[in-house]
Amino acid sequence: MNDIKVDVMNANELYNEMCRVVGDMVFTLHDSGIESKQMVIADALRTVLAYKNVDRTELMVRAIECSVRTLDR
Repeated sequence: MNDIKVDVMNANELYNEMCRVVGDMVFTLHDSGIESKQMVIADALRTVLAYKNVDRTELMVRAIECSVRTLDR
């Protein structure tokens, strides 16, 4: 039963981080005068992942990857 609680907590944490990174990207695109369409957001997040020399937590990387997969559907 504890494993289920941990999985739910991890899923919630991942979901919250996905919402944060997508929201941040929407505001960044808006500030740059770029329309925040689904594919534009996904492409911008892929670009973020392409920069390997930036220090990111494992959670952030997973959240960006999951966000891109979700937006690509």
